[in-house]
Amino acid sequence: MLLKKALGLGAAVAAVLALGAPAQAAPSGGGYVALGDSFTAGPLIPNPAGRPAGCMRSDHNYPSLVAARIGARLTDVSCSGAETTDMTAPQRTSLGVNPPQLNALTRRTRLVSLGIGGNDLGFSEITVACGLASVTDPLGAPCTARFGDRIARRVDAVAPKVAAVLAGIRRRAPRARVLVVGYLRLVPGAPGCWPAVPIARGDLAFLDGAERRLNRMLAEQARAVGATFVDTYRGGLGHDMCARPGRKWVEGIVLTSPAAPVHPNQAGMREVARRVTAALDA
Repeated sequence: MLLKKALGLGAAVAAVLALGAPAQAAPSGGGYVALGDSFTAGPLIPNPAGRPAGCMRSDHNYPSLVAARIGARLTDVSCSGAETTDMTAPQRTSLGVNPPQLNALTRRTRLVSLGIGGNDLGFSEITVACGLASVTDPLGAPCTARFGDRIARRVDAVAPKVAAVLAGIRRRAPRARVLVVGYLRLVPGAPGCWPAVPIARGDLAFLDGAERRLNRMLAEQARAVGATFVDTYRGGLGHDMCARPGRKWVEGIVLTSPAAPVHPNQAGMREVARRVTAALDA
């Protein structure tokens, strides 16, 4: 989920990058506008596109694939590391500044996709903490003990921020169809595949539950304003970080295809694009 800082897990665990993504707000604002974080941008998936380079947007991310399928003019302003605040304020990356993402919207915009919330939740911090804790207790549940119900409270705190973003979209693009795109399933079922994916066996259900809660909140916020929620989590078991190369939709710590660690790979982006397109046809 959107890791926005580099994650170091020490000798036993390889570094997990929380890379940035996409580019500068294009001026047109018509057609299809894609908003979001690194799960939208597609860092390290060939080929890099747009500015600022620090957003690390791919020209094979799901917005690009969807636009090609439906024949829409795309304005992709997603950016790795983005939080809800970056929808209305400039986002500084290591290689330039991404303008406020909502600036890309106009009354001519007809389609908007939004993928946001994971960085607000602090999934980077959670993933690092759980990975480090698993080194000394791979069969236990150290992360569950550390965070308890704090993640649930964080998700609840993110909900009004997502609601505010959706309200801002509606004000700026009142005639657009709005899709809220959820997060692909990251966490495998038991017993996991430690240490390749450094999550203690007892923490698998806890972290998976955190992601499900986040997706559920996004679905609720979408329904509240008449937007369409695109469920990309469903059916992800067996395509998660522990899946074999060629079947996984998200990469783990040890990369098996070009993508950022703990992020969608090109197969994952194709799957998200398929689901977004299906939602448009429904």
